[in-house]
Amino acid sequence: MPRPLRIVFFNRSYWPDMAATGQYLTELAQDLAGRHGCEVTVVAGQPLTVSAVRSRAIFSRETRNGVHILRANGTHFRPRRFAGRAANYLTYFASAALASLFVRRPDVVVSLTDPPIVGLLALATARRTGAKFAFWCNDIFPEVAMLLEDFQSGIVNTGLDRINRSLISHADLIVSIGNRMKRRLVEEKGADASRVETIHYWADCEAISPTPRDNAFARANGLVDKFVVMHSGNVGASQNLEMIVEAADRLKGRPDIVFAMVGDGVKRPSLASMAEARGLTNVRFFPYQPKESLDQSFGTADVFVVSLKAGIEGYIVPSKLYGTLAAGRPYIAAVDASAEPAEVAREHRCGLLVTPGDVDGFTAAIARLKDDPEECAAMGRRAREAAWLFDRRRAVLTYYNAFAHLAKGADASPSASPVGAR
Repeated sequence: MPRPLRIVFFNRSYWPDMAATGQYLTELAQDLAGRHGCEVTVVAGQPLTVSAVRSRAIFSRETRNGVHILRANGTHFRPRRFAGRAANYLTYFASAALASLFVRRPDVVVSLTDPPIVGLLALATARRTGAKFAFWCNDIFPEVAMLLEDFQSGIVNTGLDRINRSLISHADLIVSIGNRMKRRLVEEKGADASRVETIHYWADCEAISPTPRDNAFARANGLVDKFVVMHSGNVGASQNLEMIVEAADRLKGRPDIVFAMVGDGVKRPSLASMAEARGLTNVRFFPYQPKESLDQSFGTADVFVVSLKAGIEGYIVPSKLYGTLAAGRPYIAAVDASAEPAEVAREHRCGLLVTPGDVDGFTAAIARLKDDPEECAAMGRRAREAAWLFDRRRAVLTYYNAFAHLAKGADASPSASPVGAR
């Protein structure tokens, strides 16, 4: 009987962190181990949650849901400021370098992009052990780093660009999470198109499904009788979320419309201050919701908001799109026309498009869906149908096939999987 496929992932964020990349990596690693019989190791960082129990060792070992975790120790500052993020990244990298010496000989080593320099360590591990190297490109640098409002450095950005290009040129397989991202990688970063496979982010369509608007979360927060415009997930610098507060200001004369911001991130404090300064009572802020009750918070929404700043599309892909689809709700995509949410909205007729920063267009789109409940419901049904194209099980199978193909030493050309080929 052949031995199981051995895969090692490098990424600072992993369970129980709430960062999107960490949550996706957790689901993928656990499913590769549990559903596909792989031997999976993750070289992760210490969780940044306040309640986490921390080890004083340089790194520690644990096993959870069949996944072996080498937990590299380091600082755990709240990542609201650049200095804290940089310290977390560098101390994780140093500890992970030592932990990498203890990984069992892998077939495939996979690097994510948290932090953007971790690929260097993953590549060195792959070369040292004779494994194949896969670069799971969650973000493209330095363009994403340029979104930072508290730190800018031409020297740092030049370094990140060189690192990113080097990882792309040395990778045996490059995983892009969107069609626009693939074009960016090939046309702007010099990636070999034959080694780039597009595998979209996903949602668990069994765990998240359309639920009634009258649910526990809605009742607890007085939202049952409101038309709820929801933004759920990271409240980050890549999105133009001031637009939501501006729209709320214009719609404050319609008390039946409420804006719900569910999640956290570097922009949340400034948005809360902006709403408070304007005396807006129709903007509500909620913390991240537990995964086991996501269908309740998602079900409270009538429409979701997916946004990106102009020109950033393809360098980053908003993962919140896929949970929106699974919840069976329409969305308003304030993104460039070539962005992933815009493509899905056009193809499946499940969302409305507005230009990034267009508050008038955004406000009009909200009013249109509020005043036409039949169209809103029909778009939601089409969203749920589209969600099955991005279901968790299909995406994980695509990853398994790609890694197994790579481990055999074959040319890592894109597979015919529907998730990868969309």
